[in-house]
Amino acid sequence: MGADATTLHIAVHALASSLQPQVAAVFFVSAACTVALALLLASLRLRPPWWCACPVCEAYVTASWAREFDNLCDWYAYLLRRAPGRTVHVHVLGNVLTANPATVDHMLRCRFDNYPKGAPFSAILADFLGRGIFNVDGDAWLFQRKLAAAELASPALRAFAADVVASELRCRLIPLLRSASSYGSERLLDLQDVFRRFAFDCICKISFGLDPCCLDLSLPISAFADAFDTASMLSARRATVPMHVVWKLKRLLNIGEERELRDAIRLVDALAAEVIRQRRKLGSAASGDDLLSRFMGSINDDKYLRDIVVSFMLAGRDTVASGLTAFFLLLSDHPEVAAAIRDEVFRVTGDRDPTAASFEFDKLKDMHYVHAALYESMRLFPPVQFDSKFAAGEDTLPDGTFVAKGTRVTYHAYAMGRMESVWGPDCAVFRPERWLSDGRFVPESPYRYPVFQGGVRVCIGKDLAIMEMKAVIVAVVLSFDVEAVDRSSRRPKFAPGLTATFAGGVPVRVRRRAQCAPS
Repeated sequence: MGADATTLHIAVHALASSLQPQVAAVFFVSAACTVALALLLASLRLRPPWWCACPVCEAYVTASWAREFDNLCDWYAYLLRRAPGRTVHVHVLGNVLTANPATVDHMLRCRFDNYPKGAPFSAILADFLGRGIFNVDGDAWLFQRKLAAAELASPALRAFAADVVASELRCRLIPLLRSASSYGSERLLDLQDVFRRFAFDCICKISFGLDPCCLDLSLPISAFADAFDTASMLSARRATVPMHVVWKLKRLLNIGEERELRDAIRLVDALAAEVIRQRRKLGSAASGDDLLSRFMGSINDDKYLRDIVVSFMLAGRDTVASGLTAFFLLLSDHPEVAAAIRDEVFRVTGDRDPTAASFEFDKLKDMHYVHAALYESMRLFPPVQFDSKFAAGEDTLPDGTFVAKGTRVTYHAYAMGRMESVWGPDCAVFRPERWLSDGRFVPESPYRYPVFQGGVRVCIGKDLAIMEMKAVIVAVVLSFDVEAVDRSSRRPKFAPGLTATFAGGVPVRVRRRAQCAPS
């Protein structure tokens, strides 16, 4: 009997010991949730300074704006069109939004030093972008910018980039579209996915000196691309939460979207690590003229290099793919623009029967209508719809809006493209001719058209991105008709993300054209 009691005592003790970590975890989570609830109730009772019951904030918090608008950016554009000074304050976010060119000039040029990215912005994107160029200020930003700008301005790199884009067009993109067109009208392609893959291949070759096919990865490259998209989307969602303590608590407890974000970033980290490993493995066997090699020559910190790799992936893949996807969605609704592009290509090349693989890249600069059509597309659908800074000190904007220290100030490029006060009564119309004077492209002020930012933060990869997109446009429009299926540029639906992404992709039907010059 005594032995049985001893055995039972030992078993109970062992069970209690095994359950101890789980019980402790339950108590910890319960305590954390209780503290969070208490803080939330206290904040509601005290009504802190950011609390607001104005119609704009009420509509944001309750999401009642979604009854009339498909996208948050369209609601913001509506508010900004009606607002005096084209400026709106969303108090629950501590965010001043503007579509006023004078204010954009004030932020990006006149008072640049007062409007850095800021610590709050960096905290939101720190897990994804780390210390990459898009998430830092001061010396860290200046170092990365100088190194990248010097490399991107190199004639050798520009020639190399043109060769890469031409090769990707000739060997991958055009054959893929030909294959899709050979199946007749039954096969649909997700053009957004196609352009993301194309842009990813290009940026890996241009910036890292690597072909993605050579990477030794545990999963298909598509899995890592999906993880990149997920990390971008969930990082962007952090900025939409009125109380940042909510996502920070979820991050601490590793639950909900924050757990999903952590899993996605783990895959992004693995991809970046493999890029760095392969670049080191190639060593002197490769030219070493790519951007990553230049940074590796100055940085001996793999975590820092990882952040740089991810930033260039974001810039080279997502923005280019977004710009191209929106362009062909617009072109599907405006076949007359496609016809005008073909006319210009025939005229500039002097070729009665040009093909997608035969036109010379140096002639792209003479294609002013193509340039105008691309800029017009990005006016309506900028790849980065808005950009935020945080006021380092108190300020008054040109329209009279007071900005307290620490306030987030956002210029909204998407809304600006839809302002009659900026672009006239036909601002909603896709009209490339607005950019032409005597047949030549005439740029606008970057503060009216802040698609590539402006001032000292103007996009250093602008020329490279324009070259890549123009090359794709000319090659595809010459050889194919692309028709969007169940999608229209007149009522798009966007998914959350750091760059403009069309929800559900953009399914298209591709038809091969008979090569013929105009009579």
